[in-house]
Parts: sequence; structure tokens; C-alpha cells
Amino acid sequence: MAIPLSYNFRNLVVRKTTTVMTAAGIAMTVAVLLAVLGLVSGLQSAFASTGDPLHVLVMRKGGNAELTSLLTQQQFQIVKNFPGIATGHDGQPLASLEVVTVINLPNADNPNGMNITTRGLSTRGVEMRHLKLIAGRWFRPGQREVVVGKATAKRYPKAQLGQQIRFGKGLWTVVGIMDSGGGAVDSEIFADGPQVASDFNRPDTYSSALLQATDEVTAAALKKSLEGDRRLNVTVMSEKEYYALQTVSAAPVKFLGIFVCIIMAIGSCFAAMNTMYAAVARRAKEVGTLRILGFTRGSITLSFLLESLLLSLLGGLLACVITLPLNGVTTGMGNFITFSETSFNFHVGPEVMAIGLVFSLILGALGGFLPARHAAKKEILTALRDV
Repeated sequence: MAIPLSYNFRNLVVRKTTTVMTAAGIAMTVAVLLAVLGLVSGLQSAFASTGDPLHVLVMRKGGNAELTSLLTQQQFQIVKNFPGIATGHDGQPLASLEVVTVINLPNADNPNGMNITTRGLSTRGVEMRHLKLIAGRWFRPGQREVVVGKATAKRYPKAQLGQQIRFGKGLWTVVGIMDSGGGAVDSEIFADGPQVASDFNRPDTYSSALLQATDEVTAAALKKSLEGDRRLNVTVMSEKEYYALQTVSAAPVKFLGIFVCIIMAIGSCFAAMNTMYAAVARRAKEVGTLRILGFTRGSITLSFLLESLLLSLLGGLLACVITLPLNGVTTGMGNFITFSETSFNFHVGPEVMAIGLVFSLILGALGGFLPARHAAKKEILTALRDV
């Protein structure tokens, strides 16, 4: 015969101070885990939503980052004439020669500034990315004008519409703000390619070429043929693959966060265990009475374990409430591949919350099993004699 669940709810309500304190301790542990997972999920979402499966990125041989890659205009002239590249409305290949560098911008959190990826490209490169302009206009070729991603505009005062940014050989005016739908491009600054190359004394040496294939099968064949051409000596990968590799930036944060959570979880397990042991000690006569009424040791073990699980679940729900305001908050993290900051939004979604609730239940199970067993093992007469 099972003990009614209402019995456990009543005990949690009666011991409300102990219940709240223990649940709060569990909530703090789970909240740390949720915050870390929300941060990692947000960063992964930013990179996952960046790139087009039809886009192929061409860099120098062995290169894994545009910033450290070198591609000449001569190589680009060969690359853009390969078969399989889609053409635009004007009949010209959808190919963009781009130069990537970093500039330093200060903000309130980093007065000394953070590196921001600055991409010099043509209007063709802008057209290929299908970006949305949410304020101002696009830069004009040959002018020191920039369009900034919305995340960069949000985090850096100097990147506001109408402001001027000093880099290269002069001042560049912010003439527009673009939106890539939460992708990594929201952390970049776009400008005219030849003008950026000139300002950084790279008139002939760019960073990469972005190509658009006619379909995904052709994209794979294009990658193979470009890498096999000995004249070029290049590394080719899909744009999706390139940005997926950058999620490695989240690995150290995830490891550190989970390590801290494990340490805190041990403390929370002991807290839950102490709470349940204290509950068992105070309710010895209740245990004896339950045995007299015919409840088995298994029922008593399950009842006390369920009570511990309810306590931990309360802590997990409280952690969700604590961390939910983080959802959508914009933050930034240094990218080990691009050597610049990537801005993104915390993503505390249903999957992250589900992991947090499961984690809290595991804490409750670990902390409640031994006290539950201890309660069930009490002899009837011994339990009734205990004060």
C-alpha cells in the first residue's frame, strides 16, 4: 500500500522554513547551470543561424580563419570562373572577394576596447548574404562608410548611427545598421572592400572569397575541384562548416561552468540529505505509526524519496524563474578563431530548462535516498520510543 502524496506535500508546508532554505540552495546550483547552458546555447545558435548551405568559402591552404588567410586578386579571378557558381541578375558570378581585419572599440564594460571583426566587401557580397537593413542605408563604394551589425550597435556607443569610428587611415561614418537574424554577422562591421584594403595597405592581398553554388550537390563538387587545382593552393569549406567550427569558443566556458556546478551540486546534495535526515529524526513516531497502519518499508522509502524529489523540483522551478530574465539578454565572448568578440543573446529555452529540472531531480534523488532508507529501516517499537 502506497502512502498518499498529500502526506508529503503537507510535511513540506509544515516545515516551510527548512523547505524554503533547502530549495533555495538547490535553486542557486541549478541557476548556475542554466546560466552557463543558456550562454552556450545562445552562442551556438548564433553560429548555427549563420551561413548559407550554398555558400563556399575559399581561403589560403591550411587556413581556418579569414583573419589569418591571404588570397590575391589574381587567385580570385581564377576562382570566380569555376563551373558551378551561380550568377546574379546581371549575369555575373555570385562571388565576393573580401578582406577581414579587426578594429578596437571601447564600451562601458571594456573601456580599453574589444576587437570587432571588420569585413571589407563589395555590394555583391552584401547581396549574397540576404541581410536586412534596419536603420540608415548601405555604404557607398569608395567611401569611408560602414554598416554595423545590430548587436555591435547595441553594445558599443561609437557604433551608433551617425557616429564616426577611427581605424585604418581615417574616420569612418556609421551610415547603417544591419540585422542577420541573430547570426554572427550581427557582431561584424561591413565596409567597402577596396577602401578597407587600401587603408590597411593591402591593395592586392585580401582574405577570402565567398562563392554561391547553384545547389548543394554542386557546392560539394565545387569545393573538391577548387582544392584540387594546383594553381590556387587553397582550403575550401562551406560557410556553415566554417561557422560551426567557431563554437569551440564556448567549450572552456561550458567546462568551467559545469565544473563549478558539480562542486555546488555536492554541497546541495548534502544540504538536501541533512534536511531529510533531520525530517526523519523529527518524525520517528510518524514512521512507527505508518508501520503499525500497515505501510511497508518500501512504501516508506518511496514516500521519503518522493518528498526529497518534490523539494528539489521546487528548487529547480525556482532556478528557472531566476534565470528566465536572462533569456534574450545580449552579451559577448571572445572568439579564439577570429580573435574578436562575438555578440549573441542568452537562450534559456525549454530544452535548457528541462535539463535544469532533470538536474535538480538528480540532486534530490542523491540527497534523499539514504535518509529514506534510514527511515524505512527503523523498527516499529524503536521508532515509537524516539522523541
